[in-house]
Amino acid sequence: MTGDWRKDRIGSALRGENPAVLRRLDAGFAVIGDVQFLPGYSVLLVDDPAVQRLSELPKNRRMAFLSDMDRLGEAVEGACRRLDPAFRRVNLEILGNTDPFLHAHVWPRFDWEPADLVGRPVWLYPREHWHDERYALDPRHDTLREAITEELDRLA
Repeated sequence: MTGDWRKDRIGSALRGENPAVLRRLDAGFAVIGDVQFLPGYSVLLVDDPAVQRLSELPKNRRMAFLSDMDRLGEAVEGACRRLDPAFRRVNLEILGNTDPFLHAHVWPRFDWEPADLVGRPVWLYPREHWHDERYALDPRHDTLREAITEELDRLA
């Protein structure tokens, strides 16, 4: 997956040009993550690039965003449980330390993870996991994309 869409993830999603988008949800976009060292990693992007914090949304939009985060989390859980018997759980995070727009991370966790990392925050994985081509999203993840999308549709 290449192109300038990464420089404007939300704008490209609004224009229908972001290839990582799985589904448009009520308050944002469910997208599959650029890296897949934990297969099924997904992100919920708010649908307004000017919004930096959850607290900036009006109450009804805030609740819609949180509901979308829950739906994406449940969809990732359902897909990963179906595709990998070593699936353990899903971690949901709203951090906002790097990207200047509101987004939520959905991290599936697995029993096959290294023992020193399985019970720790995913951010403790070695930096090379974030940039190594063997973990980059590509066509081999199409089955996973389809499974998450099917779950999103089922939960609609």
